[in-house]
Amino acid sequence: MKITTLGTGWPLPSADRAGAANLVEAGGQRFLVDTGRGVLMRLAAAGAGIGQVTAVLLTHLHSDHVNDFNDVLTTHWIGSFAPAPLKVFGPAGTQAFVDRTLAMLEDDIGWRMDHHDDLSWRPEVEVTEVTDGLVLESGGVRVLCAPTDHRPVHPTVGYRFEHEGAVGVCAGDTVPCDGLDRLVAGAGVYVQTVCRRSAVEAIPAPRLQDILDYHSDLAQAGQTATRGGVGTIVLTHMVPPPVPGTEAEWVAEVAEHFDGTIVLAEDLTAVEVPAGE
Repeated sequence: MKITTLGTGWPLPSADRAGAANLVEAGGQRFLVDTGRGVLMRLAAAGAGIGQVTAVLLTHLHSDHVNDFNDVLTTHWIGSFAPAPLKVFGPAGTQAFVDRTLAMLEDDIGWRMDHHDDLSWRPEVEVTEVTDGLVLESGGVRVLCAPTDHRPVHPTVGYRFEHEGAVGVCAGDTVPCDGLDRLVAGAGVYVQTVCRRSAVEAIPAPRLQDILDYHSDLAQAGQTATRGGVGTIVLTHMVPPPVPGTEAEWVAEVAEHFDGTIVLAEDLTAVEVPAGE
């Protein structure tokens, strides 16, 4: 199993970091977790296309995690040579979000079908809304989810991938909670979106201060990893993005609470997930 951080940025555009997205590869399959800004460009850089993705899994419907869902949907459709539904899993509300996205794309869908005689079918999306437990089993890969806590954004979920003893977790945006603890228990690799509390507190903007109550800070991420007996924690979606030269400070804050491997991710950082005992 391998997890690649396709996009490690925060909601504001960055020249170096794309929007929130991770790629999980296991059992000859690819799973796309979230569809933030620039996701298909980063997926291409990782050597894959959306037609090679088994399923899209959304942790929640905040804009920075679904900015480019419409691009994923359209590219999957126009790149297919026969009807092939895009499989999407996500929390309650995902079906309505997909329906609204299709409605927004209605003009484009019509133009493309009018222009291309061999494109005689509309885009198909197969949505499964998930809450807690088994999401899917495919080719020896087992995917589970659990509720997380990103309130007032609700509901939200994180995902746990299991394959031949390897366990990887993409938690999404959340503060510590029971569902998160269940997801990360015994994981070889745990990918967590984080904020650096001292850096946010130093920015005199109430809108940024609000970030602190619904994202894990560095200490909380380390504590969650320790409780779960995690092997490696991967820090992503850093808020605010680390100032060059301060990366070691971010790692040190986590290391005060976690003695495993700590990876401060960049876009396209790839981490192998070891098989369990």
